[in-house]
Amino acid sequence: MPRLAPGDTAPDFRLPTADGSEVALGELRAGTERGVVVYFYPAAATPGCTKEACDFRDSLAALRSAGYAVVGISPDRVAKLARFAEEESLPFPLASDPDHEVLEAYGAWGEKSSYGRTSVGVIRSTVVVGPDGTVTLAQYNVKATGHVARLRKELGVG
Repeated sequence: MPRLAPGDTAPDFRLPTADGSEVALGELRAGTERGVVVYFYPAAATPGCTKEACDFRDSLAALRSAGYAVVGISPDRVAKLARFAEEESLPFPLASDPDHEVLEAYGAWGEKSSYGRTSVGVIRSTVVVGPDGTVTLAQYNVKATGHVARLRKELGVG
């Protein structure tokens, strides 16, 4: 699966969310000064994904004040995302991509290796899309723990 790189045009998307509405990249971009942090995670309510989501939750005020919006995307169904968002008090949209069309378009779906086993699934990734729709940062195979802190540092968000 090809991966996105800075300068690429980010594929637009519109997906159903945990709160029963829809989220569209273009609408999120329009409401930001610096762009949208789109993060892709394998499965809601698993230890790593919970850690990452809570790190984004705890960093959301700083990210928003720096001009960024945040959206999380996984192949989970909306009902599972709704439970996850409620249990963890996640104040940003969690979008459902069960057919992994958006995951594939962003290069966040494909072959991955874990503990010597190869499988196909979500590659934990984060792509920052600027207000103009271009990719400003693309990170693949990130670790759940510490990722948000490193991302904030790269974006210059204190």
